[in-house]
Amino acid sequence: MLRSMTAYARKEINAHWGTACWELRSVNQRYLETYIRLPEQLRSLEPIIREKLRNRLTRGKVECNLHFELDLANQHQQLILNRDLANQLIEAANWIKEQAPAGQINVTDILRWPGVMSAKEQDLDTISQEILQLLEKAIDDFIQVREREGKALKALIIQRLEAITLEVYKIRQWMPQILQWQKDKLKSKLEEINVELDPNRLEQELILIAQRIDVAEELDRLSTHVKETFNILKKNEAIGRRLDFMMQEFNRESNTIASKSINADVTASAIELKVLIEQMREQIQNIE
Repeated sequence: MLRSMTAYARKEINAHWGTACWELRSVNQRYLETYIRLPEQLRSLEPIIREKLRNRLTRGKVECNLHFELDLANQHQQLILNRDLANQLIEAANWIKEQAPAGQINVTDILRWPGVMSAKEQDLDTISQEILQLLEKAIDDFIQVREREGKALKALIIQRLEAITLEVYKIRQWMPQILQWQKDKLKSKLEEINVELDPNRLEQELILIAQRIDVAEELDRLSTHVKETFNILKKNEAIGRRLDFMMQEFNRESNTIASKSINADVTASAIELKVLIEQMREQIQNIE
């Protein structure tokens, strides 16, 4: 299913050991870039988290933040106090207080300082598993948001593809009249200046004019690109790069049509094609 690269998800857990909250947000990016922020005691989980994100996502600049807090009241028998570090912090705080008497030493802040309190290894392992399970749920929600936004983007792209098909149809309908008008114009000029060309030479000139202004090939390719884009939209994989390439092909054909135009209606349609293609391109920049 088509996915947007812009999304946000939040997942929180309240357990006997404390609380944890994952926040995931992303914006568009050519490749996948992950930025992970973890509390010090869970820093070892970073490679696992990065791998989980890479297994589920393919593009986007993704920020992954974990807010984690142990319940000290329920964990007092399972926590280890780093007395040396705590004493150093208290001494430093007392010294600061002597230099600036205003203020008080906050015991909770000292306990929260990284490394002062730590859980026993086996307990932290259990907590880590619960936190990683919570991350999987957060990623699930995150992907669902991407898919909902992707569905809206798909609808917008389909609207533009249908509008491009209509412009292609209009130009096809005009081309026989335009070719005839150009032939009549050439003959009229020759009659005005009273010049008679050999019928074969006249036919050659008319063929050259028809070749210069004929856009049948470009219209055929545009129709093919529309069909191919519809096929890409049906793929159950990351399609952003494929769609981006197709926009380059669309642009090439619309530019050629505009350069060959000798008619106001065709020029207007060529401009409309370029507008529609640019609108699609802007939306596709946000597709995974």
